[in-house]
Amino acid sequence: MKLEIVPMTKKTAKDAAELETLCFPLPWSERSLSDMAENENASFLCALADGVFAGYAGMLCVLDEGQICNVAVVPSFRRLGVGRALMEAQIDAARSRGLSFMTLEVRASNLAAQSLYENQGWRRVGVRKSFYERPREDAYLYDYTIE
Repeated sequence: MKLEIVPMTKKTAKDAAELETLCFPLPWSERSLSDMAENENASFLCALADGVFAGYAGMLCVLDEGQICNVAVVPSFRRLGVGRALMEAQIDAARSRGLSFMTLEVRASNLAAQSLYENQGWRRVGVRKSFYERPREDAYLYDYTIE
């Protein structure tokens, strides 16, 4: 499988919006994703596996911080390194923008994502009680220092 990480476009924003409805109880709209793809203070990247949309990761940038807002991988492409490649690309994007650190929240029950982040050097630094809805669940807060 040839994996390519590319900036989000209007076409891939549509694919990402469809994936959002599959993965998240409160999905982002195609319009919101398309707007973020054109936002100079954001980095929204897509993974293409042999030219097929396989997932995306979005990061908002404020001052010297990058906030990962969503990471989603098409179910048939999970556990194949797509999420890892997207996160590595966002770390590279943060570094090239001169950011100092990155943060993200992850559901307490999402052990696969936690394992991925921790294996990449993210540190769990806190808990946001009842952060998520549908179902109500705590979020673990992670950070990553850019070197």
